[in-house]
Amino acid sequence: MTTPTVTGESPDDAAAPLDMLLGAAALGIGRRMLPDRSWLKFGAGLIRQPRFALDRGRSLAVELTAIARGTSTRSPDRDKRFADPAWSQNPVLRRTMQTYLAAAETARALLSDVDLEFPHSDRMRFVVDIIVDALSPTNSPLLNPLGYKAAIDTGGASVVRGTANLVRELATPPRVPSMVEADAFTVGVTVAATPGSVVFQSEVLQLIQFTPRTPTVHTAPMLIVPPVINKYYIVDMSPGRSMVEYFLDQGQQVFAISWRNPKADHRAWGFDTYGQAILDAIGAVEQITGAEQTHLFAQCSGGTLATMVTAHLTDIGGAGRVAGLALAVNVLDQSKAGTVMAILDEATADEAIRKSKARGYLDGRSLAEVFAWMRPNDLVWRYWVNNYIEGRKPQPFDVLFWNADTTRMAATLHRDLVLCALNNALTKPGGVQMLGTPVDLSKIAVDTYVVAGIADHISPWQSCYRSARLLSGADVSFVLSSSGHIASLVNPPGNRKASYRLGAPDSIDPQEWLNAAEKHTGSWWPNYTAWLKERSGPDRKAPTAEGNAALPPLMPAPGSYVREK
Repeated sequence: MTTPTVTGESPDDAAAPLDMLLGAAALGIGRRMLPDRSWLKFGAGLIRQPRFALDRGRSLAVELTAIARGTSTRSPDRDKRFADPAWSQNPVLRRTMQTYLAAAETARALLSDVDLEFPHSDRMRFVVDIIVDALSPTNSPLLNPLGYKAAIDTGGASVVRGTANLVRELATPPRVPSMVEADAFTVGVTVAATPGSVVFQSEVLQLIQFTPRTPTVHTAPMLIVPPVINKYYIVDMSPGRSMVEYFLDQGQQVFAISWRNPKADHRAWGFDTYGQAILDAIGAVEQITGAEQTHLFAQCSGGTLATMVTAHLTDIGGAGRVAGLALAVNVLDQSKAGTVMAILDEATADEAIRKSKARGYLDGRSLAEVFAWMRPNDLVWRYWVNNYIEGRKPQPFDVLFWNADTTRMAATLHRDLVLCALNNALTKPGGVQMLGTPVDLSKIAVDTYVVAGIADHISPWQSCYRSARLLSGADVSFVLSSSGHIASLVNPPGNRKASYRLGAPDSIDPQEWLNAAEKHTGSWWPNYTAWLKERSGPDRKAPTAEGNAALPPLMPAPGSYVREK
């Protein structure tokens, strides 16, 4: 399979979060559980060194004997699955829990003993973790004491509700327990509620200009480029948790792209389509504000597109239009990017691309399923217990509502992103093109602010760090938040548990940088807005209305594209 936009050989270790997630979403996560070459290598390793299995088996037998006698001291430590007192006080449940913990430890230890080479080690770890977590006794309605307590409290109604929830939720994609009720929030009212107007619209996007909240604003405006597989309001959550709201309060002029939810008719939309759309949005921002420079703040896959557009502008002499480039939880260097990187191979990528091409798009619900199985205990089994065993409704949470408000991805863009990641093309000058120009990240001379999450399971922070080092032609700041993929973004000031590390990505080794970087308490938002202010020119009087004579408001924010299903 070839493509006109991506060139170069596919290195063995180039598969990474983006290609795994997009590939698995097209094919289904169950495919990665089937025996393959990694299973054979694991089995061969055990056969070559049978002492591993014998030693682990012997240790397990000793532990199981102690469990049966009631003399084992094994405990779940801080494992919240076993927080109910019944797991420690009921002798049957205690022995069941201890047996599970001992067997799980043995399975994972055997995987470490064999010491598979990359990427087989990560592939097998993914499989083992899925199986081990699924077999937890907390997932059994016959064992989990929470189910019995709920049934007693409700006179059996919880059993009826739980069964109904199971049948309903597993009947349709994404076929994982619901993490939030469909009506928990309302777009434009309780989320995506910051006032503003749509001031530009194309077939691909709507551009929202938010109403200023200060008497004066910085000269250089900000354009937010959201992920292409989610709605834009990850940056405009509930009031008090909205990045847009906070940026406005700091005197920033804020614009945001709201991507259209593509259908099969839009299958041809690829890198160039979205790159041109970003350029159109920049042009509209310039026309409305009169500014010569615009800050780009892009998240996840939106960061990939924004970076490629910046490289394109650099190549054609237009880099001066970008005042600063901020990338959040975005991976440009796909080499050895954690567990998820090992799940996809070239043959699987080919099949995934064929499937989305035949349909015309990648369904966002399938991607939501893959995201959930990346953290099954937190995002699958927790809600399995809550929804089905206890028969309860999930608690409302704006981030999970946003996560469930999925969008589709056009087939050509799916292809371009998968091949770009599989070939690790952005690390190679000219390895990929944007609007007819070769992308060379080393030539980008725009000040850059890169944010990662230390607990991110989708975009590992080490990969984000290596990505920041690709932008060596500019003044680069690397920020490592104390949170995960989404919590590192939705991180308003006031959280006493939050912290971040900040510094230039000068060290080759990410861990060496981590050891030396200065730690700060609180959210990184204030640091970023101070960074913006230094690069945004003098303050000016805030506009009294959105848009201008040439680009008048078309409709109130959040617009119509964000509501499309």
